[in-house]
Amino acid sequence: MYGFNENAPVRIAGSPGFKARPLLERFGLRATRQRLGLARILFGQGDRHLTADALAHEAEAARMPASLATVYNVLNLFADVGLVRSLPIEGGKTIYDTNTSDHSHFYFEDTGAVCDISLDSASFAESITPPEGYEIARIDIVVRLRPKGSAPTRPEMDRPAR
Repeated sequence: MYGFNENAPVRIAGSPGFKARPLLERFGLRATRQRLGLARILFGQGDRHLTADALAHEAEAARMPASLATVYNVLNLFADVGLVRSLPIEGGKTIYDTNTSDHSHFYFEDTGAVCDISLDSASFAESITPPEGYEIARIDIVVRLRPKGSAPTRPEMDRPAR
């Protein structure tokens, strides 16, 4: 049903007739009630970017309650096996992307929104020489945007004083 190749990105979001159980089993995951429910919500709407908080709210709205800790655990598990990509954006904020193909992102600092951009990561990788004994596994590029004329953000000001 899903042409699984462990070296190829998985494009399953929004697939017609999406079935969560075979997908989880294909990736060696037990199909628990909460994993199944969260997978249906996560992958049933096409490619998208969302936080664990957003998925938890969607689960609650769908009457599939799951604690925020459970949502984080499931998303991190899905990222570990390659079902989603995790994009650390700011501090402790992580965006999860259902599109696992090689692509880059715009991050809008004023709204917190993330969207895909078509930047050829492969050609960018050709200009980078990794240290001896290493190879490039993947390049994650996030281009941070702010409205013209707005003050630059200073991440060190966002951190609590120690």
